[in-house]
Amino acid sequence: AVNFLSSSSTLSSPQNAVNFVVCQLFALVTAFWFRLYLHPSKTSPFIRHVVATLLGFYLALFCFGWYALHFLVQSGLAYGVMIFTGVEHMHKYCFVVTLGYLSFCQVTRVYVFDYGMYSADFTGPMMVITQKITSLAFEIHDGLMKREEHLKPSQKYLAVRKMPSLLEYLSYNCNFMGILAGPTCSYNDYVAFIEGRCYEPKHLESNGKENGKFKQSDPSPKRDVIQKVCTCALSLMVYLVIYTACPTERVIDDTFMASNPFYIQVLYLYISMLALRPKYYFVWTLADAINNAAGFGFNGYNTDGTPKWDRISNLRILNIEFATSFKMFLDNWNIQTALWLKRVCYERCPYNPTAATFLLSAIWHGAYPGYYLTFITGIVVTMAARAVRHNVRQHFLGSATLKLIYDMITWFSTQMAICYTVVPFVLLAVGPSLKFYSNTQKYILWVKIIIFLMPKNIRMLSKDHVS
Repeated sequence: AVNFLSSSSTLSSPQNAVNFVVCQLFALVTAFWFRLYLHPSKTSPFIRHVVATLLGFYLALFCFGWYALHFLVQSGLAYGVMIFTGVEHMHKYCFVVTLGYLSFCQVTRVYVFDYGMYSADFTGPMMVITQKITSLAFEIHDGLMKREEHLKPSQKYLAVRKMPSLLEYLSYNCNFMGILAGPTCSYNDYVAFIEGRCYEPKHLESNGKENGKFKQSDPSPKRDVIQKVCTCALSLMVYLVIYTACPTERVIDDTFMASNPFYIQVLYLYISMLALRPKYYFVWTLADAINNAAGFGFNGYNTDGTPKWDRISNLRILNIEFATSFKMFLDNWNIQTALWLKRVCYERCPYNPTAATFLLSAIWHGAYPGYYLTFITGIVVTMAARAVRHNVRQHFLGSATLKLIYDMITWFSTQMAICYTVVPFVLLAVGPSLKFYSNTQKYILWVKIIIFLMPKNIRMLSKDHVS
């Protein structure tokens, strides 16, 4: 259970969009310089920490002005909690303080200053900082409080065995590579990158196999960075051309609904959601390219010997667009946030972890009611998808033809489920979201009928195919 859309509201205001793109392009160029001229073999980790942190603060001030001080306040409060409270409960206090301060800023920005407008949306970077602080707090707790045998393989690798210095802590939270759009990464991975240890053999996966092979020379990220920048350009073009012509808000327009049959409305909704996703592809892929250009994100080698640079990638576009299940879509969307939710909530919550994870994701995203409607709907859709898969899938495994039919049906149903679930996230307010829900009741009715009749029809198809 993970979140669907992360805040990239920086792109929703023209001025913010220009500032964001300019800063990220500057960060991309600077990242190459950082990798070549401040290479670990040429300079100390201290200098690399200092430069990465100062550049991060500069970009934050350029984009958000003095609102960027909130990044320091949030980080400072959490660091104080880490230093002055006991390790036994430090992770819980950090979680409450960091998430509480983020929520306070989100509520005041939305309801006190500028509801529905995204000017000076300084809370976007704070969302990533919140992930990093809370992840680090749990990793320190695991490293200093828990016995080795009580940790899962991934937790053993992530566990932090000593308290970070203030410089290391600020560098991890506010470095120029991830200050504006992330992605979240583990503290150990970041420190290994700063110290030049990121090309050593990787940790063991849960199956006991080593992730990556050791090579002496540093692999070059140039090819992957070029591919990701091209993906960014294509994604931005699709978003600007198609989504501008097909905004999601039109699905609740009375004139549009009255003048178009229901199947046209459904087709329009799919195209609108399809055109909206490239905005997030652009933001996350560019952020990934910046980290790769700096030398961060190496994840071993492919079977043909080429380097993999997907260690902190946030999405897999083809798996998203051709997902045949709700889970497959979510597993490939905002991957680092999904891992954060899994590590700090899903794996640790003793009661109903699925609902708790969706609730945490909603609180983390912000104060708009549409976010909560999306994640409440997500809980229901996730449970329904599991039930349908459990009861239906086995009837399609008898032949390749039936499996193909199953994949086509589940692809279509997954896309419709995502559209239905995400619309309130885009509309933000309660009124428009409820209007959308009321307008799609007949769609839900047809889905219920199909699901009810599906097992019987499948058994008939199976018998006919066998005979």
